[in-house]
Amino acid sequence: MLEDTYYLNNGYPMPKVGLGVYKITDEEMENAVSSALDIGYRAFDTAYFYKNEIALGNALKKSDVPRSELFITSKIWNDYQGYDKTIEFFTKSIENLGTDYLDLFLIHWPCEEDGLFIETYKAMEKLYRDGRIRAIGVCNFKQHHLEKLMAETEITPAVNQVEVHPYFNQHELQDFCDKHDIAVTAWMPLMRNQGLLEHPIIVDIAERYSKTPAQIVLRWHLAHNRLIIPKSKTPKRIKENYDIFDFSLELTDIAEIDNLNRDARQGKDPDKVRIGDLK
Repeated sequence: MLEDTYYLNNGYPMPKVGLGVYKITDEEMENAVSSALDIGYRAFDTAYFYKNEIALGNALKKSDVPRSELFITSKIWNDYQGYDKTIEFFTKSIENLGTDYLDLFLIHWPCEEDGLFIETYKAMEKLYRDGRIRAIGVCNFKQHHLEKLMAETEITPAVNQVEVHPYFNQHELQDFCDKHDIAVTAWMPLMRNQGLLEHPIIVDIAERYSKTPAQIVLRWHLAHNRLIIPKSKTPKRIKENYDIFDFSLELTDIAEIDNLNRDARQGKDPDKVRIGDLK
């Protein structure tokens, strides 16, 4: 369905809503994935760092959904950046997931001071050209990281996965990515519910649309042409997060949510993350 599909800059289709599996344990994975697939999810976002690629792969294999209908994303962790290590740990990731290709492979953090992300990306370009990855991209890249990457490599990233939510809307980075046809994926799209969903403006808009505050925020992301990967292991929440395609927000409501911006980053500043950090 066109409404729930985004076509990346190489023409490859990516679902607009995926299930983020960060911190979902091996014991929780099968139930979460089964619930998501039943609801209609086809995109799943993991990373080598999450230590649950094997559990995700096993859960997906137990379903009757063919691999061709799934969109699986993983990421190269900071400690394994560099040309040769990227190829080595990409291979580990697809072995863990039980697949022979990834739909999307991302650099987890730029770690610019360590000077390796260009070589990392060049290895990803090779894997892409070899047909082992359908699209390549980055996470947590600021504009200056993207400018350096695009100046020294050949393939424009398909995706930049970054922290985005109403309190940190990253409008300048979004504008830059839009200009260069780089899809923005929001991690922490609901700000991990640290008070955002109780904000009176969000609550008021939700009441007027007969939707939940979480659904309003997720629909706001889609209004800005972003992809989203809300994380949940609860079937009720997994369903709620996907049930957002039957309404659209008025421009005035989008503007109200835009105005909640506080430039309040919750996660790490990408300029300060180094190889060996975030263990």
